[in-house]
Amino acid sequence: MTYQESLDYLTSLGRFGIKLGLERTQALLHALGDPQELLQGVHVAGTNGKGSVCAMLASILQTAGYRVGLMPKPHLISYTERIQVDQRPIAEADFAALLTELQPVITAVAAEHGPPTEFEILTSAALYYFARVGIDLLVCEVGLGGRLDSTNVLDLGIEVITNIALDHTQHLGSTLEAIAAEKAGILKPDSVAITAAQPPALAIIESVARERQIPLLRLGNEIQVAVIDKEWAGIQVTVTTPADTYRDLRVPLLGLHQAENAALAVAAIDGLRSRGWDISDGALRDGLARTRWPGRLEVIDRHPIVLVDGAHNPAGLERSLAAVRTLAKGRPVVIVFGAMKDKDLPSMLAQLRAMEVPVIFSAIDWHRAAAPTQLAAAFGGAADTADSAAAAISRARERAGANGIVLVCGSLYLVGEAIALSRARERTRVASRG
Repeated sequence: MTYQESLDYLTSLGRFGIKLGLERTQALLHALGDPQELLQGVHVAGTNGKGSVCAMLASILQTAGYRVGLMPKPHLISYTERIQVDQRPIAEADFAALLTELQPVITAVAAEHGPPTEFEILTSAALYYFARVGIDLLVCEVGLGGRLDSTNVLDLGIEVITNIALDHTQHLGSTLEAIAAEKAGILKPDSVAITAAQPPALAIIESVARERQIPLLRLGNEIQVAVIDKEWAGIQVTVTTPADTYRDLRVPLLGLHQAENAALAVAAIDGLRSRGWDISDGALRDGLARTRWPGRLEVIDRHPIVLVDGAHNPAGLERSLAAVRTLAKGRPVVIVFGAMKDKDLPSMLAQLRAMEVPVIFSAIDWHRAAAPTQLAAAFGGAADTADSAAAAISRARERAGANGIVLVCGSLYLVGEAIALSRARERTRVASRG
């Protein structure tokens, strides 16, 4: 298959939607020689912050000299982002060759267990690829929930549950306790668990850790963090774990909420050290300072500043809007917003109204996206709509003026479109200079 043919094949499986459960993934991996059994590292679940914690860990471990596999979710622009070695996405030709090789296995598993989903195939393909190319450590982000997520075939030794808020309630349950029970499903015997979850969700995670007889390090208890907001330069944190105190760590990601993510990443590094991995304090410090994580309060343009943020639930959006308020310092702000239909739209629209700034609702080229007119009607007031991300961002830039800030938020799909537009504009600029 060519790369495009491999994408067509993969997305044709999207019609099987989300099917929670491990049976099909286990069958695929077993047919591939159970590559997941070779892997160690960190498995990260939680409502918000998973990707940031993964990015910090990958950066630290790479700085320590390890070859690191990374499985972020979802991709922003290309499916190749889902399978990374040393934070470089798999080449398109390798992706196509991988799916071509797996196709007979997928067909055989489908005959016996029903068709695997797109996500189950991507998970299996990634783990098979990592085992084949040889990595030292894997940093894997859970797709949805934990207990029945296809990544839960992994037993990497360290599990992080970032936090628990209401999201994906149609799959995970409508209470914080029910969602916590799903996410705590990644905890394995003989591992180390780390969390920033708060009551009432925390009690569920504590109960599962006791049941598994594993240590649980909790932010606010065994882990402490103090933070200084360096605004556009990121944050500076001091993290205390049972192992040590790490002072004045620099994190270039924007927003005070990244302090919580940094503390979890530092505790996970301590966990890996306790399992025999050699990671110096210098690698920890330098790796954190070099962290890059596209699409999370990322500056993609200037004059005006265009910030993109993938927050797509009320808890995540609240943190992002708070950060933007701090960063704006009286400058004009214009928000471009788009979201999926299945999200808690009333709560997010209420947060946007409270910002008291112009909002432009953008279409998103994705079948689950809410229509801009529907969002504008629910928002009320003088809301504007645009039939594409390009039109929405162009209009927002005009309204913000050269000294203003445009925030693109509400969906990682919208953020992906904004980043793709920015890269295309940059390529045009470079070409015209040449």
